[in-house]
Amino acid sequence: MNKLRNVSLEMSLKPFRSVADEAVDAVIREAFRQWSPLLKDAEQVSVLLWTADGSEILTYARDLDAPIEWGRYIGGANPKWNVPGDPEGKSLHSRSYLYCENPATITYRDLKRIVAAIRRIGGEMFGLPIRVGETFDPGCEFAKSPFKYELHNEICLADTGGPKSFACCYATLNGDTARYAGFPEGIPDGTPLGTFLGRQARHLLSDLGFDYLWLSNGFGFGLETWMTKGPMFNGAAFDASQANAIREKILNFWRCFRAECPQHRIETRGTNLTTGIDLASDAVPLREIYDGDFGMEPPPNSPWAALNSDFGLELAGWMSHIAELPPGGHYPFRFYTHDPWWHNSPWLDRYGRQPHDIFLPMSVSRLDESATVRTPDAILFLTIDDSHGRMPEQVPNEVIPFILDCRHTAPDQPGPLAWVYPFDEYHAMTFGDSPRVDEPFFGDWFIRSAIRNGLPLNTVVSTGNFEKHLRAGQTATYRESIIVTPVPDAESPMHRALMQFIDGGGSALLYGPLRRADAALLERLDLRLGPEIAGELAVRLHSSIDTVAQQYPTRMNHRPLMNAGGYEAVAKGRSKVLATVAANEQERAAAVTAGRLAWVRGTNSSGYVGGDLISGAGHLPRMDDPAEWFDGDLLMRFALAELGPSLAVAKRAPGQPNPITTIHRHNNAFYFAGFVPDMTTELRLRLPQGAPVFVGCDAEIIDGHACYRLPRAWRYECRVFVTQTSGVVSCVEKTAEMIGLKRRLRIFGLKNAKVRLYPENNDRAVSVVANGSYPYFEGPFPPLHHRDDQLGRYIEIEDVSGELVAGW
Repeated sequence: MNKLRNVSLEMSLKPFRSVADEAVDAVIREAFRQWSPLLKDAEQVSVLLWTADGSEILTYARDLDAPIEWGRYIGGANPKWNVPGDPEGKSLHSRSYLYCENPATITYRDLKRIVAAIRRIGGEMFGLPIRVGETFDPGCEFAKSPFKYELHNEICLADTGGPKSFACCYATLNGDTARYAGFPEGIPDGTPLGTFLGRQARHLLSDLGFDYLWLSNGFGFGLETWMTKGPMFNGAAFDASQANAIREKILNFWRCFRAECPQHRIETRGTNLTTGIDLASDAVPLREIYDGDFGMEPPPNSPWAALNSDFGLELAGWMSHIAELPPGGHYPFRFYTHDPWWHNSPWLDRYGRQPHDIFLPMSVSRLDESATVRTPDAILFLTIDDSHGRMPEQVPNEVIPFILDCRHTAPDQPGPLAWVYPFDEYHAMTFGDSPRVDEPFFGDWFIRSAIRNGLPLNTVVSTGNFEKHLRAGQTATYRESIIVTPVPDAESPMHRALMQFIDGGGSALLYGPLRRADAALLERLDLRLGPEIAGELAVRLHSSIDTVAQQYPTRMNHRPLMNAGGYEAVAKGRSKVLATVAANEQERAAAVTAGRLAWVRGTNSSGYVGGDLISGAGHLPRMDDPAEWFDGDLLMRFALAELGPSLAVAKRAPGQPNPITTIHRHNNAFYFAGFVPDMTTELRLRLPQGAPVFVGCDAEIIDGHACYRLPRAWRYECRVFVTQTSGVVSCVEKTAEMIGLKRRLRIFGLKNAKVRLYPENNDRAVSVVANGSYPYFEGPFPPLHHRDDQLGRYIEIEDVSGELVAGW
């Protein structure tokens, strides 16, 4: 296991109830001690201080003895909402509370001492480079900010947290005559916020000894970075007419900032959304930001899934952000342990001490331009202290083992599905001469929803890198993977790459409208284009892998706005149609398969209803009730089953949420992981290899699937697949008990089964005993057929009944 490039411990100043030297040192030593089992695996340790909201940077005047308005509150420090049902204003969104009686007064000089103490003590304890970071947040949550909400509210162009609540990176300042570190005579009228913040940050970071600056909550990436609405999408229509002008405003922020603060490293939170949605709503030019030589780290996974369990959005958003990267090719993973502001600690309450938000994102990987699998090489923890300034040791004691285990078994080859993400194409659709921003919006929100409904998608590669791989003859990279990608434009490089991939024996699952598809692709799918239909549609499933006692609804609401148009494909009769939709006696294909190729038109079963973040309406599209309306993204799982992998669900009612599942590869094993919102649902799994039998589990075999009732958060290794008609098959670890043997697995409950065994990638000989007896030195030894094909590298054993003991 390689060392981590960096581990960041994020913390507020709340643990420093006293700023006396000995008290400060004691807090720092305790923090480092608690996290030392993970820090010893790092090349560098960082401490990111949530001093306030960044207003201490904006108001800095180089007076080190001036007190800081620091983040000593629980709840919104600058409330912007009238919270429904709270006439007395007791909600944390209505007002803030001091986190303790008589919190310490902290000056800039005290903060400088704390920064120096962190670097000194960390160096003494670990002998590693120690960095200390400062934070800038655009919002109203963390500390009182007269600068943002009284003196210069003109910089708050976004309504994310209420009217004029979030500063926008491309705002400009009105002039004033106050004294600032970088502007001793005051701010000139019309000064770009990037210029002002950059110069102020350079002075504060240098004067107080900080090494880097963290830009929080989407700052630097657009206007409404928490919401799917923005300056180009108001929930009712898209308008890309200002896309290029907004792009230049965003890039100008980065240029202005870097002109004033050229040396300090920048790390970023990024948005809660995806690259395609950010482009469609806010014209966020992520490609140009990455390519701009701005000395910045790419965003980690969003912590929003901790708040609303939308792991589809977390995974899709993160993969879309890492499909391409800034120079260096590094990217971090971030885990939400505590919230130092809002009176909750996600590990202990939101997650219920369940590691699904470790298991799922840590199964994610990307393929770089050389077709090498890359995983996160830095880990960030938000935060190591809670809202009351406590650092409960229980949290690192419980979290670190899960992190270490996931790192030890991280992906080392592409997963069974690889998302070929149109990073360049989505930018062209936004900033080109004929904008089509509804397509990036639709595509990313649709994949978000498909993951949320169980599509096991956790490997990503950009279309640019995928095309490079095929041109370089690296098709073997995808030998065991099905690619998932939007329908490419006719005669585009991606269309040619797709045809080459399919002709070479590859499999692909396509999604999205066909109106710009190449005629050759339409011919392969045996489809023609007809007039579009939309609105309330009758749904007919010709192939469904799920078992639902009350059956899925037979109607669907297809909103052209949310779905880049309507249904236009007409089946000509030769391909296999999996589902159709109909309205006004017109029928259209919704999903088809043709050999190794499948296509799903896709419906985002959601719409806008208005409202704000607090009401829960308006922040994201509201999903249609799955008990009343068919969820259009389910067809992705149904079509995937036609290509091999079947992830079916058995449940009582269509309204029950489906399990979220990922599958990744490590050391020739398959690692399955998931989050089960409703533990009464059953997951039924079958891959082309057979029914997966997890190590340490029992699987009932029904219709060739391994059936499991799984806990809320789960993750299992799988090295055994069986093909048999029925029964219960188990796989358990056994002691090796023989010199030269590393490991043994016992597989039992077999009935005339074909077994595929995936041993570890080493040079050890594999021994398999059928129905033998301890100590398994003698047979019988069944014939072993060593295979290396599109199912991977495995050993096949045929017509087995009883048990096998496999060792290597």
